[in-house]
Amino acid sequence: MKKLFLISFLLLCQAGWSQNSEKENIQGLIESFFEAFHEQDSTNLKNFAHSEIKMQSVAIDTEGNTKLSTTEYTSFLKSIASIPHSTKFEEKLHDFKINTNGMIANVSTPYSFYINGELSHCGVNTFQLMKSDGEWKIIYLVDTRSKLGCK
Repeated sequence: MKKLFLISFLLLCQAGWSQNSEKENIQGLIESFFEAFHEQDSTNLKNFAHSEIKMQSVAIDTEGNTKLSTTEYTSFLKSIASIPHSTKFEEKLHDFKINTNGMIANVSTPYSFYINGELSHCGVNTFQLMKSDGEWKIIYLVDTRSKLGCK
């Protein structure tokens, strides 16, 4: 009986460690994505995404209406590469909430966005990832954008 308990305990510890390792890999991917974003490295940014990635943003317009906009990933890459190097931008991530379930994962990251050191807006990024051939890829990215309530 003691042997059965010990074996069960070791297997549970292994499963817990494996999930933490997977979450660390996913967080590392998101952090690397933002490093490439800040470096305006569109080639590297392309490597983090699945070829069929979808991107959307939810924002409140000047009339107070909630709007959904969709951007093609190739357009996003071109816009990042076209930012003048004299313009400094930084998206600061404040937390990571990561959920995994086999071959998919969901990551939520509250953020603040700065342009030339000034707070521009804040919101939350939500990433959907897929694991294929042992590698995580971003398949969907949606963010919220607001000028209200930013810290």
